[in-house]
Amino acid sequence: MTESTFTESEERQELRRQVAKLASRYGREWFVERARAGEKTTELWLEIGRAGYLGINVPEEYGGGGGGIGDIAAVCEELAAQGCPLLLMVVSPAICGTIISRYGTDEQKQRWLPGIADGTGTMAFAITEPDAGTNSHNITTTARRDGDEWVLNGRKIWISGVDEADNVLVVARTEDARTGKLKPCLFVVPTDAEGFEARPIPMEIVSPEKQFQVFIDDVRLPADALVGDEDGGLVQLFAGLNPERIMAAAFSIGLARHALGKAAAYAKERTVFKAPIGSHQAIAHPLAQSHIEIELARLMNQKAAALYDAGDDLAAGEAANMAKYAAAEAACDAVDRAVQTHGGNGISQEYGMAGLLVATRASRIAPVSREMILNFVAMHSLGLPKSY
Repeated sequence: MTESTFTESEERQELRRQVAKLASRYGREWFVERARAGEKTTELWLEIGRAGYLGINVPEEYGGGGGGIGDIAAVCEELAAQGCPLLLMVVSPAICGTIISRYGTDEQKQRWLPGIADGTGTMAFAITEPDAGTNSHNITTTARRDGDEWVLNGRKIWISGVDEADNVLVVARTEDARTGKLKPCLFVVPTDAEGFEARPIPMEIVSPEKQFQVFIDDVRLPADALVGDEDGGLVQLFAGLNPERIMAAAFSIGLARHALGKAAAYAKERTVFKAPIGSHQAIAHPLAQSHIEIELARLMNQKAAALYDAGDDLAAGEAANMAKYAAAEAACDAVDRAVQTHGGNGISQEYGMAGLLVATRASRIAPVSREMILNFVAMHSLGLPKSY
């Protein structure tokens, strides 16, 4: 194999440099200030949209850059590496943008994709329910036909950024499928629709992006709110879930890089016992270990993105799950080590490390738990009996 097999294209590397340059003008301090003040990062969101980075994976004819999931993952990672992780990037361009690009009608693409691409029409995604967390087969949000319309009823929880979105892509099921095999249907629901209510969930994470519980009570939608085929089944849903895992991995990798960079810089400057603390192996080795773990996760995520962009959904699913697992573990460990490197300063607001503990810890839970990834690998990669 040639060396280029293991490196990103020059175009992708230049994309990373430009996104990092843009994000560095904002930085972690700006991001945290917005979050603590209850403000949004709309300014950064719209700027990356104007620059063409937000919709880089959206087809060109609908206002995007015509790139792949690897490109949007690179954007997400570089923003997080500068201390500005944008959770809605995982949701709006990657999940919703991908599903609509693949399964929407031309009219639906014209209506929704340009806004997703430039950031002016952000779309949230609602799948998780109070009684159907990891088990999507237990979804009870229903959609029934009423003449030329659909009527939706149900509950959703842990839905990101509803307050910043014009629409939510809601996963429901037709009423007659309630007791049968899951055949999810996807509906675009305006956040100002009658019968649609979102209540914020108080969180410990320092983030401008909020989580919501959503109540859907007799929400009436036109026929063309349905994206794809109502009998399309899991294929349509999974078209958005592999990108979700790749983006979640990129999000974690970026945060891990940010924390490790801060820790390494501190370890070079902080002097105790007449030498920089980074000269002691007790400090140096854990940081070196994190660097290795981050690079391994990055490589697996690049593989997952390449497989997905090549259309190999089955192999991409395995790689995306592994990448998401590896990235979450690397991020949790990197932040923990960064806090320890900073000593007492690690739990102060001034140095900004402690807030990352909760942010990265969430990556072991969402968007899919590490346990379910281990189940997937045990079953699909190793051929072991199903355990659940």
